[in-house]
Amino acid sequence: MINKIFPFLNWFKDYSNEKFRHDILSGITVSLVVIPQSMAYAQLAGLPIYYGLYASFLPTIFAAMFGSSNHLSTGPTAVVSLLTSVALEPLATSGSEAYIAYAILLSLTIGIFRLSLGILRLGLIVNFLSLPVVNSYTSAAAIIIATSQLSRMFGVYVNEGAYHYQTVENVISAALIYTHLPTLLIACSSLTLMFLLKKYVSKIPFILVTVVIFTFISWASGFEHDVAVNIKNIKSPEIVNMIKQFNVDMHLLVDHASERTKLRDKIDAMKSADSNAFRVVDEQYYASLIGIKIKNEKHESQILRDELNNFMLEAGKSKDGKLLFYNYGKIPKGMEKDERIWRVKVRNYPINESAVLITGGGSVVGNIPKGLPAISMPNFDLNVFLRFLPMALIITLLGFMEAISIGKSIAVKSGQKIDPNQELIGQGLANIIGSFGQSYPVSGSFSRSAINFHSGAFTGIANIVSSLVIVLTLYFFTNFLYFLPKAVLASVIIMAVLSLMNIKGFINAWKAHRIDGAISTITFIVTLIFAPHLEYGILAGVTISLIVYLYNSMRPRIVSLSMADDFSLRSAKRYGLKECNVITALRFDGSLFFANSTYLDDTIVKIMAQKPKIKHFLIVCNGINDLDYSGACALKLVIEKIRVRGLGISFSGINEKVMKILERTGLIDFIGTEHIFPTQVDALETLYFQTHEVGKTNILACPLLNYIPIETTKKENQKTPFFVRLEKIEPELFILTPTIGTEDIRKEFEEKKKKKDV
Repeated sequence: MINKIFPFLNWFKDYSNEKFRHDILSGITVSLVVIPQSMAYAQLAGLPIYYGLYASFLPTIFAAMFGSSNHLSTGPTAVVSLLTSVALEPLATSGSEAYIAYAILLSLTIGIFRLSLGILRLGLIVNFLSLPVVNSYTSAAAIIIATSQLSRMFGVYVNEGAYHYQTVENVISAALIYTHLPTLLIACSSLTLMFLLKKYVSKIPFILVTVVIFTFISWASGFEHDVAVNIKNIKSPEIVNMIKQFNVDMHLLVDHASERTKLRDKIDAMKSADSNAFRVVDEQYYASLIGIKIKNEKHESQILRDELNNFMLEAGKSKDGKLLFYNYGKIPKGMEKDERIWRVKVRNYPINESAVLITGGGSVVGNIPKGLPAISMPNFDLNVFLRFLPMALIITLLGFMEAISIGKSIAVKSGQKIDPNQELIGQGLANIIGSFGQSYPVSGSFSRSAINFHSGAFTGIANIVSSLVIVLTLYFFTNFLYFLPKAVLASVIIMAVLSLMNIKGFINAWKAHRIDGAISTITFIVTLIFAPHLEYGILAGVTISLIVYLYNSMRPRIVSLSMADDFSLRSAKRYGLKECNVITALRFDGSLFFANSTYLDDTIVKIMAQKPKIKHFLIVCNGINDLDYSGACALKLVIEKIRVRGLGISFSGINEKVMKILERTGLIDFIGTEHIFPTQVDALETLYFQTHEVGKTNILACPLLNYIPIETTKKENQKTPFFVRLEKIEPELFILTPTIGTEDIRKEFEEKKKKKDV
């Protein structure tokens, strides 16, 4: 029991110095990948990059301690980071204090969901997400993630469209005019270097090597070239007016957001105090008006921010040596000219007019707070919680499915047993405890888990070592990370998500079943078209999957059987086999319950109309694994309908569960035990003589039996007909076993057999 509650205690069974050495080396190796990758994923989530490092500390430790996998590495991942951005973008501006607070609250929410599912042993809930849906969704997300980094690759700033494909169009349009060539060169070079190192020198941490090289190049070449100037030094009235208007919009946005928060608190207090309903409606109306103002101000400030970011300036030195900035191409003649192209650097907060930040270089990570964040309770906001609840549920399921699939794939190689419910508990605690340490939502990482396994880790101690290296980085190496180009982080993201593309999954889905292929394709297309509303892709895939499942359940496969060339009973329609006119053997594939209870009846009525000479129905029940009361009642009506017409009905291969239901409902007596057979062969051998006209000189072959009529010849040339069963054991070798005939034939054959006269 103690080991179940504290799974990490199992690490120390038969633990040795050798295993400890491997765990330390593996942890250090993984951390070399975690550091650049986690920062890149934080950038993808719309957070300051150091929040990726925060998310790689406490969550990694607690997921390792309370999960069931010794090799699963938990932390920021591409898909979960993208979904975090999608969930929070409608609520606050990326990178703002409110946005960060909501990301931490989202982590707490997801952690509570996962922990609850684990405690309630509901790990099987992920089965609602079929493999074709998850594969296609992940592939579409990979494309969205990769293309979301294009603006950082080209060094341009654009308005985000209502849909992701519109944003990509805006990036391409802006890139044709405003591409920052040094940024593009660094992005392409770093991507190429990572690809070559991974292909030819895979044993080294290629991501870290690339980050170190280009951080040094950035520092040595002055890749970042920012200056802070007074707004009076900007000699472009257009730019000055835009800055002032941007500040007005941002201040209004803050004031209105604060006013809306106070109104919501007031409305909640009025509701709890049972205040006048009309007053509550009035306050809600005012709150909605403020919401519209906030939306408009956000839109206007975003347009101004993007215009300012892309507005090209050039600088000239005044007589006193100060830099003065003019519209590109408008610098006065005779002024000493700086050859750079400058842009105003605009953040998600008002611009300080006495120190306007202008950049003449590329974008770098910048200042990273030294040390670990303070441990604090996440701020809970019920309204925000309710707004991102649907996306939180999707992230909960998708993130867990990502983690458990990674854990299981590695467990196949390591031989370790994975418990999905324990993994839910571990992932839940990782997100809950992580939220107290300023972490955003996390999940299991495939690339880092694979490195953890292949570098020789034995236990979760490797993950703890990796987390401790992150702590050392935050305390001692933040100054070095200042010069890391954001374009390199964009390349890291693109390199990482290439493995998420699963083309083979699409092909296999189509090969396995056209319905699976169609579901996979629809999920992929819907996810791409409606991005950033990624939940639509999942909802489309799950909805179609459930509709298909319900349709198949309501119309189960009912197959009319006949004997094939290999002497097995197969679908007569599919294999083009001849059917018996007097016996119809039907195999019912699926549970017989309320949703499909009338389908069997409809099928039998149709067969009776098509076969006027039919005498008997045999229901092969091997595929019926369950039966409810509606199904039992429908079955009784079918039997009555068949018997009223003077026809017979029998059953074979009923399993124990269904047999008990037949006994409890009294249907077993209504059917008659003489009409229930253990196998279809037993049933057909008996039914043959009940339905076919058989005599000593009239033996007929039946398409339902692997029997042929044989005539034995006595010495006196007297012929005796009977059947033999054919069993094929080699291409041209058969076993012939006498099996059925009239009673006197059976007796005569047995006597001959004893005398060895056959």
